[in-house]
Formats: sequence, C-alpha cells, structure tokens
Amino acid sequence: MSPHVLVLGGTAEARELAAVLAARPGVRVTSSLAGRVSRPGALAGDVRIGGFGGAEGLAAWVGEHGVDAVVDATHPFASGITANAARAATAAGRPLVVLRRPGWRPGPGDRWHPVGSLAEAAELLPGVGRRVFLTTGRLGLAAFAHLAGPHFVVRSVEPPDPPMPPDTELVLARGPFTVTDELALLREHRIDVLVTKDSGGEATAAKLAAARRLGLPVVVVRRPPLPDGVTAVPDVAGALERLGFSEP
Repeated sequence: MSPHVLVLGGTAEARELAAVLAARPGVRVTSSLAGRVSRPGALAGDVRIGGFGGAEGLAAWVGEHGVDAVVDATHPFASGITANAARAATAAGRPLVVLRRPGWRPGPGDRWHPVGSLAEAAELLPGVGRRVFLTTGRLGLAAFAHLAGPHFVVRSVEPPDPPMPPDTELVLARGPFTVTDELALLREHRIDVLVTKDSGGEATAAKLAAARRLGLPVVVVRRPPLPDGVTAVPDVAGALERLGFSEP
C-alpha cells in the first residue's frame, strides 16, 4: 500500500515538504491547515482545513484515514498543536516528525531584549519605546490591549479581531518584505521599538536587519519548549530522513 503522510502545516517548510512528498511515486500526502487564513495558497496533494478536536480527534482521524506518519510543520509558536500531535501520534502508534526552522540569533549591533511570553513583552514594553512596530501575529494582539500609552503599528494580511491596543494603526500587506521595505516602514512611522516572536527563517528576518541598521531595540519572545521526549529537525531534508525517504 502507498504510504500516507499527514503534514500539519501552514508554514513555508510544510508547503515544501508536501510538494516533495507529492512528487514521489506511490506516496500520498495530506496537508492540514487550521483555516485561520481565508485564502491559503495552493498546496500539493490533498488538503484538509479545520481542527481535529484535540489529540483524541487527531488520533482517530489518523487511524480512520490510514495515516502512516505525522509531520508537525506548524509555526514554532503553535505549541498546543505540537502537544496534541505528540499525544495523538503516541495514541495511534504512528511516528511523529517535528519540523522547526532554526530560531534567530542576535548578531553584532543587535539590541535584543529576550522575554518568555507575550505578557512579559507587554510588561517590558513601556520602558523600552513608545512607537511600536508589533509583529507578533494578529492572534497575539490581545496581550497588549491594556496598554494605552504606546502607539502601535500592526501589519497583517487580514484585519485582526479585537481586542487590540486602543492606539493601533493597521497596515494591510502581504510579505515577503525586503530590508529596504522594512527600513521605509520604520522611518515612515517613526518606530522606536520592534516587538517580534522568534519565528526564525529568512522570510521575516528583514525587519531584524532593518532594526539593527537603525539601532532600534527589539523585544524578542522566546519559543515555547517542545513536549518532553520530542526533538525537532531543522529542514525538509531532515524530515525526509526521519520519514525514511532519501533526498530527491
């Protein structure tokens, strides 16, 4: 029988992995998306949109649909999905591969303020800057909704839902963005502090380079830890190796 791989996705790495797997003769791949973006891009293989109903629901779906392996290639901060994937894979007796792009590391000239959560970022922020480029994702705005002093610039593909800070300026745009783009935004809005999560990867790293060039402080939310006993691979090649496939 053809092997069936379930990819919990939404990231660039998930798309790349799905494309590689779908191109292999005899391999079936299903990509699962949470449905938070109304117009997701095209994906290779089958696509499933929506939640599973927790770890139990995911384990049941895996069994019912003949899934042979589960790949969690979700965002590094989707800790709830990762925890459910680990429990579901164990319950279903299927291997789990966690694909996580490497995190960012500060370099010469960076003025980083690492924090452990969005709540810690909000607590620290008033002492760091007053004009904030907030790039923690539209689902993370609620952690800053009580801050009435700073002016927030929030960039999003789609309008975020409340709650959000009272003094918020919304910029609707879809990346990727170059360093030149980010420098222009930071200067136009007179930004004096950047707030971001350690998403890693090159796709959104230009804002860090722009902040470094302007000497701006950056509040960086550290990644949540992986579940006990779970390790991650950093790229698609590592995921293929864990799945027992050679590189294309």
